[in-house]
Amino acid sequence: MTSELFIALASTVVLCATLIAINHNPLSLVEKTSNHKLREIEVIPIVDAIGPESVAFDPLGGGPYVGISDGRIIKRHHNEQRWISFAMTSPNREGCEGRHDHQLKEHVCGRPLGICFSEVTGDLYIADAYMGVLKVGPEGGFATRIATHAQAIPFKFTNSLDIDQSDGSIYFTDSSSLYQRRNYISVIVSGDKTGRLMKYEQESKQVRVVLSNLSFPNGVALSKDGSFVVIAETSNCRILRYWLGTSKAGTLETFAQLPGFPDNIKRSPRGGFWVAVHSRRSKILSWMLSYPQLCKAFIRLIPVDITKAYSVLSKYTSGSGLAIRLSEDAEIVEILQDKTNKITSMSEVQEKDGHLWIGSVNLPFLGLYRIRI
Repeated sequence: MTSELFIALASTVVLCATLIAINHNPLSLVEKTSNHKLREIEVIPIVDAIGPESVAFDPLGGGPYVGISDGRIIKRHHNEQRWISFAMTSPNREGCEGRHDHQLKEHVCGRPLGICFSEVTGDLYIADAYMGVLKVGPEGGFATRIATHAQAIPFKFTNSLDIDQSDGSIYFTDSSSLYQRRNYISVIVSGDKTGRLMKYEQESKQVRVVLSNLSFPNGVALSKDGSFVVIAETSNCRILRYWLGTSKAGTLETFAQLPGFPDNIKRSPRGGFWVAVHSRRSKILSWMLSYPQLCKAFIRLIPVDITKAYSVLSKYTSGSGLAIRLSEDAEIVEILQDKTNKITSMSEVQEKDGHLWIGSVNLPFLGLYRIRI
């Protein structure tokens, strides 16, 4: 065996252990708060697609709307108990729909992740991993791009967004300037810090970089009074808070440290924020991430696509879904866990009218849970 082959095989073994560790670690939070164990969850199937990453309701209460793996935004038609197509993020639709591996063409068909409605205009704003930030009117159809770059750097992995309803400004994340969504595991394992938080200003139609040098910035949400914004920094398993107003304006601080990799953040109507945790973080992964140069060497040496490897391994090592509701003072007030093994990972929890709508980036359904207050 040549030394190059030995190194490649050893690297593959270590990385596989790391990928398993990303998704297989018990919860270590002290549960002194309201703890929902999902035993009566309703599953709403999605036909010929997966990954209802984010959930939104229009200003009239219609929905839910979700973005799925074939590049469409679909809307739930409750009277007929079915989903209907609402919008598309790419005009190139040939070969996009139907039952197949959508990840192979998502850079062409689009992959809508974060979605949010303007309460004033009824327009739906979309963060598409490949197409940038887009807008579509209340009637749906093909979405129009409104932002694709900032400071001459193209968006590589547009991820999540939230709207300041007072002036229409959009805060959104670009998770990496080096890796696309289809290589998202590389963003974590390589220690990439090229992510950005940005703001699209409606009046000037310009994009301003608010924060840079972030490690996989993901979900984003404004506080109730708009005085700060919270950002999920996935690779570091934490939530950051950036102050927009008060005497702390311009200050960045750690808001909460989490036991796993946070995904989307949504404000709860009962106060605070729902943070979905995609998967748990283990000791072996923590050790790997403390040596970013070693991780980068593994990525260069291993003869496999690590994101695809993770997708395969996760089918056999998945844990239970987890979400945490944090107060605006960063206190844990509620924990949501799936003990049925129906929802093996969560990308978002959207609370509306006493129900929790649960999204996932890799499951073929949307979850629904009634809160018992």
